[in-house]
Amino acid sequence: MRIHETAGPGTAGENAPVRFDSKIAVLLREDLEPWQRLNVTAFLVSGLGTAAPEVIGEPYTDADGTPYLSMFRQPVLVFQGTGETLTAAHGRALSRSLPVGVFTSELFGTGNDRDNRAAVRAVGKDRLDLVGMAVYGPRNAVDKVLKGARMHP
Repeated sequence: MRIHETAGPGTAGENAPVRFDSKIAVLLREDLEPWQRLNVTAFLVSGLGTAAPEVIGEPYTDADGTPYLSMFRQPVLVFQGTGETLTAAHGRALSRSLPVGVFTSELFGTGNDRDNRAAVRAVGKDRLDLVGMAVYGPRNAVDKVLKGARMHP
């Protein structure tokens, strides 16, 4: 999948907003505690750069030449919804073969990547107790996946 910017530096529309034909979105279950929302969001987006390296921009440097890590090239939009909304979005994302990250309620009780993967592997996709998911893909497809969700306040 390729990111396409419709305006940006060096183009005739240099001052125009940059629009992407793709979207990065996180959908959180609405009943999570604030610390859980932050934790789930951070974990979910961490996998996108490896699955879709085109979402990662160039490294940053400040005026002194100090190097900083690369970040996403585009915004990450965060949504919330009920457990049912999350389950439906998960099914729609899988049916469209979009890159998806999942965070289940069991992961709050684990402390490392090995145990996280084992907790997800122990449950079938239709029985996952999802508290969050990340999805990346064409803007229109991601919008359809997120049907029924609302922007996080």
